[in-house]
Amino acid sequence: MTEHEERPQRRLDARSLRGLAHPLRMRLLDALRHNGPATASQLGDRLGESSGATSYHLRQLAAHGFVEDAPEHGKGRERWWRAVDQGLVFDTAEFEGAGPEVRGLAEAFLHEVAANHARELSTWLGNRDHWSADWSSATDMSDATLRLDAELAAELIQKMHALIDGYRDRATDAPGAEHVRIHTHLFPIETD
Repeated sequence: MTEHEERPQRRLDARSLRGLAHPLRMRLLDALRHNGPATASQLGDRLGESSGATSYHLRQLAAHGFVEDAPEHGKGRERWWRAVDQGLVFDTAEFEGAGPEVRGLAEAFLHEVAANHARELSTWLGNRDHWSADWSSATDMSDATLRLDAELAAELIQKMHALIDGYRDRATDAPGAEHVRIHTHLFPIETD
């Protein structure tokens, strides 16, 4: 599989969640998904972790099918890793009726996703003056409050995802093109 080949998304279940719901494993998987194949040492340097820790957690991710060897990148004894899937799908219905351990793992996973979104946004804010004016004006950090029922909220989410997916086919290698991150959050809030 080449780096530019479209990889499927993986639906998380209780078994796979056991292998993923750890902050370092989630960061390792994100690094491989976003930056391409790497060694445990390279990932350790990038994430500020020891190569021993990254190597251990990469093996755990491999045991659960999230990463695999990328032998075409290695030379000699170097072991390169790549992400198997392009993205993850977390469906709360998958975990209804689950025991306390699985519910705890689901909570840990969701909190780490939220923390990662906050880190990425904070990194952008800290580095935005290193980007061109064109890129600065092509970014968004907005919020909105609507009054919807659950059915309309689900419809809005589906339409947002369809809109984003429509841009996947328009990806470009043109000069000035960059990878962009899109975070969406939709959740109910308490009001008086």
